[in-house]
Amino acid sequence: MYDAYGVNMHESNWEISGPAGLLEADWMQADDAESPAALAVVVHPHPLGGGTMNNKVVTTLARTCRDLGMAVVRFNFRGVGRSAGVHDHGRGELDDLRAVIEMARHRLPGVPLHLAGFSFGSYIAAAGADQVRSLLLIAPPVENYPFARLTLAHPVAVLQGDQDELVSVQSVRDWVAEAQVDTYHELAGCSHFFHGRLPELSALTRSWLMSLPQD
Repeated sequence: MYDAYGVNMHESNWEISGPAGLLEADWMQADDAESPAALAVVVHPHPLGGGTMNNKVVTTLARTCRDLGMAVVRFNFRGVGRSAGVHDHGRGELDDLRAVIEMARHRLPGVPLHLAGFSFGSYIAAAGADQVRSLLLIAPPVENYPFARLTLAHPVAVLQGDQDELVSVQSVRDWVAEAQVDTYHELAGCSHFFHGRLPELSALTRSWLMSLPQD
């Protein structure tokens, strides 16, 4: 099977058991990665703002991780797409993420886990980052969620557009300094939704992941 970029893929749509019922999930990996050495879970933005696992930032991150040889899981939070339940303002969504991670680790036991999230999904990813190899946060809404209370997994990278119309860029800068984030990159002239900047987002993600120590 080939995707829009002409890459051979294994891909499957799953419904897995979640705390509020079945969760819709998508698993993909390159055909030449029969036994992937790493696993990535990518978390989508706010459901009440139209966020789904098919968001263009989420799919860009997923394809980038897949092209690095990882197995990748995207999923819809409760109440989104075919996922059962209703929105729970972050509490239940964190439980959803934990259920997906448990499923993914059961399928690929012992491999390093990389966790990435966009906007609202970045808070859920940061809150659920237990024993992960890396944490990637895209446009984290630090004014709206208690990021300051979190103990971050490391290494952690934050990618942020400096023309974000939904997230306070200065609040992100302040939090990055306070939280001692390992890597921070600000994209000049870039909006919250990375319009026209997805190739750059992919390249930055790829470069950072490839820079991580191999163990």
